[in-house]
Amino acid sequence: MSSFTLSLPLTVQPHHRSSSASSPASPSQLKQLHAHLLKAGIPLSSAVSLSDVASLCGVSDAASFSYARSLFRHCYSSTTPELILWNSCLNALSSFSPSDALLLFSRLRFADILPDTFTCSFTLKACSRTSSLSLGMAVHALIEKLGFQVDVFLLNTLLHMYCRCESMIDARRMFETMPLRDVVTWNILITQYTKLGVMEIARELFEVMPERSVRSWTALIAGYVQCGQPKEAIQLFQEMENAGCQPNEVTVVAVLAACADLGALDLGERLCKYAESCGFLKNVRVCNTLIDMYIKCGCVDIARNVFDGMTERTVVSWSAMIGGHAMHGQGEEALELFAKMDETGIRPNSVTFVGLLHACSHMGLLDEGRRFFTSMIEDYGLVPEIEHYGCMVDLLSRAGLLEEAHEFIRKMPVEPNGVVWGALLGGARVHKDIKMGEEAIKHLVKLDPSNDGYYVVLSNIYADAGHFDAAAQVRRLMRDQGVKKTPGWSTITINNVTHEFVAGESKHPQTEEIYKKWDELLHEMKLRGYVPDSSVVLLDMDEAEKEHVLYRHSEKLAVVFGLMNTPPGTTIKIMKNLRVCSDCHVALKLISEITDRQIVVRDRNRFHSFKNGTCSCRDYW
Repeated sequence: MSSFTLSLPLTVQPHHRSSSASSPASPSQLKQLHAHLLKAGIPLSSAVSLSDVASLCGVSDAASFSYARSLFRHCYSSTTPELILWNSCLNALSSFSPSDALLLFSRLRFADILPDTFTCSFTLKACSRTSSLSLGMAVHALIEKLGFQVDVFLLNTLLHMYCRCESMIDARRMFETMPLRDVVTWNILITQYTKLGVMEIARELFEVMPERSVRSWTALIAGYVQCGQPKEAIQLFQEMENAGCQPNEVTVVAVLAACADLGALDLGERLCKYAESCGFLKNVRVCNTLIDMYIKCGCVDIARNVFDGMTERTVVSWSAMIGGHAMHGQGEEALELFAKMDETGIRPNSVTFVGLLHACSHMGLLDEGRRFFTSMIEDYGLVPEIEHYGCMVDLLSRAGLLEEAHEFIRKMPVEPNGVVWGALLGGARVHKDIKMGEEAIKHLVKLDPSNDGYYVVLSNIYADAGHFDAAAQVRRLMRDQGVKKTPGWSTITINNVTHEFVAGESKHPQTEEIYKKWDELLHEMKLRGYVPDSSVVLLDMDEAEKEHVLYRHSEKLAVVFGLMNTPPGTTIKIMKNLRVCSDCHVALKLISEITDRQIVVRDRNRFHSFKNGTCSCRDYW
């Protein structure tokens, strides 16, 4: 028996900051010994030392750790372990079972064993994971009592605990009084402020920190993206490049997300090449973000190439690509991809079904959409969220089933939001249903009274039905309630330079040439049957003035600028802050046919891909 025990290399695996290490026992070896002892009827504690168990605690496998924890509890009942063994078990518990780590620390204190810096560090890690601020503060007091304030690693762990518990007053007080700081110290505080959305303080700290690492830059860049400030994120990334700091995988993910928000395709493509050269495309998260960037920049085919080239895919990968196809009006591709996903055995999530329902809506697949909605509940146990209900209302409204859509809204178990009522309003516009349009508007103005877009759509419904007095009344209602039309703007990026056009303005240096080119296109458009739709202009002016306003819409100016400054055959990509109006939609279809160009417009609602006189939205948006 003794020879069997001694033949096993059961030794303690010290913490990584210790001076030496030896080979730990494997889980299978310890389990073999345990089975042998049980068969021979020998007490476990007499043959297995706590160092053996502590060694097993050092492994990262959760099942092995659970087994080791049981052994530790059994052996602890008859033996008082040394501090290094306590620390080994504390270290493992802080990762796998932080609540048990805190209990173990209490037992250590009860046994009158004096902790060291490792003990405090592992306990603080457990406090962070369980948000146990009071115990963390007790450990802080113990650190000061034992004179451990000179250990910057320990102090950083303590600072991290305060940040994770969102006790920022204590965190800042500690930061200001720390006798030693390193770049990690600054990064901990900056990262937490960005997570809380307090970007001004995070930026102030960043500007005064004596030394910056790639994590410092990345934390602030990611914070800007998280707070909806993609322009600031990209500007900071450019500063990072100028400072000679090489981005890592996390940086690339953050900047790609900013590119997706802004439609900054040129920078996104440059980052893609950089990621490929660094081997980052093996990282699933990098590829997922790259797919999202290409989709939101209007390059769904390139996104699909990235997806097809991935060696490993998660549900996020599949859902992003399915949603991308749906967003670009490629419903068939979205449904085909879901069938492939189902074959792989990857279980869809709620985001997957949003994409599927969008695809069904854009293709007019009413029965298929209903089946997917039922399937997500009955087959996958998913609870529909507001996005799924919005998709169903959109599906029913597109099909002209406005009464059913309204009844569906009425029976929803969650409070309908602007997206849901907006879907009903969109259906009322397409099917010229004044009654349902008024019903939708009644709720929309309560949810967002300053949104001028709703009034514009209702006015168009009245105008299409020939109710011009009612349309004029909508304009008066807007004026009386102080609702001002949001200025429309569109952007186009050419040669890494983003050009912005605002409706009605003439500040661009090529304005005269743009207007001249527009007049040439307008002549050809009218020969092909174009008639300006002045009903979209909610201003009290004569028809000629309304037409002049229409001709100065920002997306028209941006497209003309793109035609003038790109080679023939180049796809024109535009971003617009508002929904494309019906007049611009007709105009861009004609321009795509006249110039033999593909024009991709990302508006507030969706993507429009104009090609050969048609649009991917099938004239429903």
